[in-house]
Amino acid sequence: MYRTIVIFSALIALMRLLGKRQLRELELSELVVSILAADVASVPLQSPDLSIWYGLVPCAVLFAAEYLLAWCMMKSVRLRRLLCGKPCFLVEKGVIHQENMRRCRFSMDELAEELRSANVTDIAQVQYAVLETDGTLNVILAPDERPASAGQLGVRSQDDGYAIILIEDGSLLRENLKVAGRDETWLRGELRRRNVKSVKEVYCLILFESGRVYFARKE
Repeated sequence: MYRTIVIFSALIALMRLLGKRQLRELELSELVVSILAADVASVPLQSPDLSIWYGLVPCAVLFAAEYLLAWCMMKSVRLRRLLCGKPCFLVEKGVIHQENMRRCRFSMDELAEELRSANVTDIAQVQYAVLETDGTLNVILAPDERPASAGQLGVRSQDDGYAIILIEDGSLLRENLKVAGRDETWLRGELRRRNVKSVKEVYCLILFESGRVYFARKE
């Protein structure tokens, strides 16, 4: 049991050290490291007679190599393009680049699915559809098809600013309360206004920079 907990904790710590970007997307080298780390980490779990270091040391080496490679790619454009490739235009000004579609092994069904996920059904409305190096498809609509902003319409919109969660599922986040520049006296006043006697009765209370408060009672 302790082996599983130790290796799990070590993998979480190593992934965290690599940075937040790896938690959102995986480049080719990161995918390889993830697969190898999962395989290597399972060795001491499957063979109790082996030392736990048979799993921890190779994992540490893999993540160190990935960290070094990521640093090198950040410094070298050529290396980054060699290992990660370049973004590829699948659609440009409403025209499908069939050669790029074949080269990226991207079918029309996949393209249509990705466009639907971006709320687009007509390819003619697409200015650019770019297949990024991590496999995601970014869709940019033609200027005439883009939603008009408040500035373009001449409408003045209200910005409530940054939102800070003060109460989450019955728990008071005192650090956030301090960041928001409020105290518990102010908070108790807000709860009394909503006929709430205890923080435990609150599912969510959010304070915006404008002073607006969002409140949801626990069901």
